[in-house]
This record gives sequence, C-alpha cells and structure tokens, in this order.
Amino acid sequence: MADLTFTCVEVTPLRHAAAPTLRFVLRVEEHSGERLHVLALRCQIRIEPGARRYDDAEAQALTGLFGAGPPHPIQFAMVSTMVPGFTGSADVELAVPCSYDLEVASGNYFQSLRGGVIPLRLMFSGTVFGVGPHGLRVEQVPWRLETTCRLPVATWRELIDAYFPGSGWLRLDRSTVDALTRYRRDHAIATADAAIVSLLAGEDR
Repeated sequence: MADLTFTCVEVTPLRHAAAPTLRFVLRVEEHSGERLHVLALRCQIRIEPGARRYDDAEAQALTGLFGAGPPHPIQFAMVSTMVPGFTGSADVELAVPCSYDLEVASGNYFQSLRGGVIPLRLMFSGTVFGVGPHGLRVEQVPWRLETTCRLPVATWRELIDAYFPGSGWLRLDRSTVDALTRYRRDHAIATADAAIVSLLAGEDR
C-alpha cells in the first residue's frame, strides 16, 4: 500500500496565463519504497480565516463576509492533475485560477487583507496506480491526507495587479447595468466608473 505525504513547496503567480492563476508547487513523497505508475490527484483548497490575526481595518472590512460570528472556512478551489510515475518523491505543479469578483467569498476575503499571509489548507484525494509483484494495483488516496500553506497577501496582490492594475470587479444585476447605461447616455459620461463616481458625489451633497 502506498504511503504518501504532501508538502506545499511554494506558491507564485503563473506568468502569461489567460486569467489570474496561482502556481502551487507540491512535493509528493512515497515512503514505502514502492514505485508509483501514475497518480490521479485531486486537491481541494480551503481558506482558514481563523488561523491568522486581523487589524482593525481588516476586521471592519470582513464584517460583511463573516458578520459578528467567528470566521468560518471558505472554499477557494478544487483542481486536478496527473502525476507521472516516480519512486521516492516528485514535485508537481497545480494551476489554481483566482476570481477577482468581490461578490465571491474568496475574492472578498483576499481584497480585505492589507498584509500578512492567507492561511490555506490543501486536502487531497484521487487514485494511485502502482506496479506490484502481481501487476498493476489500484487504490484510493484517502481524504485525511492534507497539508497547509501560508500564501503571502503580497503574492496575491502581485498576481491581481498584473491583470487588473488599480481595478476591481463587481457583479451587478442586469437591470442595474441597464439603468447605469441610461444614466451615462443621458449625462454624456464616458465610462461606468465615472458614472458611479458621479452618482456617489450626488449622494454626498
């Protein structure tokens, strides 16, 4: 039976991807000495907000996400990959897309942080194909296998700034978009951003 452990070696922005994507490098180690033919790996990545402290500004920004209660885990991603055959250990890369939609819980959480790290928990499952004395052997990767990762907030900001410098994304109801379009047309305003600034200025008067 395969004896596996996982370690997150590093996380960096994936260069030249079509959308914001983080590159996780995992080290997979097999401790029984058996050669693995291939590993079909699934990884669930979860944010663990309770594993770090927050300053007053961060805590206030996160009120809308967590309310008055304790912070709860947030689902970040579920990704899959195929790990080629190896003996001992192997490094594998996971490409993890990142949403910048502030209506998505993970995007809201990331945007609210001013510094420090984002505590992540990586939980694994999948199928191991091994080569034993009687031929090919198949077994499941148990869900109890997991590891942690501390993603620097600066790394996430570097990634997002490369795709959306100085910008953010909000999801609006279609009727709101139509109303904003009419407001822009009626007031000869060039962009949606300028229209919202104009509307906010009217609220302040």
